[in-house]
Amino acid sequence: MAQPPPVPYCGAPPTPDQLWSRWNLDPVLIAVALAALALYAYGARRAGTPCSRQVAFYGGWAVSTAALISPLCPLSVALFSARIGQHMVLAALAAPLIAFGRPLAAAAALRRPWQSDRPARPTPLAAAATFAVALWFWHAPAPYAATFRSDLVYWAMHASLFGAALWLWSALIADGGRRLAAGAGAIALTSIQMGALGALVTFAPRPLYEPHLLTTWAWGLTPLDDQQLGGALMWAPSGVIFVGGLALGFAAMMRRAAAGPAARTAA
Repeated sequence: MAQPPPVPYCGAPPTPDQLWSRWNLDPVLIAVALAALALYAYGARRAGTPCSRQVAFYGGWAVSTAALISPLCPLSVALFSARIGQHMVLAALAAPLIAFGRPLAAAAALRRPWQSDRPARPTPLAAAATFAVALWFWHAPAPYAATFRSDLVYWAMHASLFGAALWLWSALIADGGRRLAAGAGAIALTSIQMGALGALVTFAPRPLYEPHLLTTWAWGLTPLDDQQLGGALMWAPSGVIFVGGLALGFAAMMRRAAAGPAARTAA
C-alpha cells in the first residue's frame, strides 16, 4: 500500500474560511523562542546594551515569532507568495531589528560579567555572498519542494536564510565605516541578486513549484499567478525595503568615515 504524502511542518494547506483558526502552537518552537528572549534580556543587562537597542531586538523577536506561529505559517503551505512573504518578513524586517540589538554582545555577557574585548567584526561581502547563496538555493524548485516533505529540511531552510540575513545586517551595522568598499559591494550584490531572482520567478513561463500546483485555486489564483505574485514581492517591495535598509547602513558608514580616525576607532 502506498504511503500517504508527508504533512508539511505548518500542516495541510488551509482554505480561506479556515485560515484564522490555524495558528502554529508547536511547544518546542514556543519554548525556544521564549528561551532566546529570556537569555537576551539577561545578557543585554549584563552587557549594558542601550535601551534603544534592546527595544529593537524585542521588536525583531516579536516579528520573527509572529511570522512562524501566526496563520502565515499554514498559508505558506498553500501559497508560494505567502512563503516568500514569510521569508521577506524574517530577512528584511526581523533580522535588522535583531541585529541592531547586538545579540552577540548579549551572548558574550552571559559568559562573563562584561565584555572586555569586542568580537571580530563580520565581513559585509562574505555575509552578502552567503545570503545570496542561501536565497537562491532554497528557492530552486527541488530544495523548495523538499521543505514540504521534511521538518528537518524546513528548519534548515529557515535557519540558513535567517542566519545569513542576520549576519549580513550585523556586518553592515557593526562595520561602522571601516570598509566602505566592502559595504558598497554588499549592498550592490544584495540588490542585484534579489532583483534577478525575483524577475526570474516572476517571468517564468510555467509554474516551477510543485507543492503549490493544487493548493492555490481555493485562493482564486492559478499556480502561475501565485508564483508571479511571489516573485514580485521579492523583486519589488521586499527588495526596496532590504536595499533601503542597507543603504541607510552605508550612509552611517559614510558619516563615521567623515568623522575621522579617532571616532572610527572608538566605535
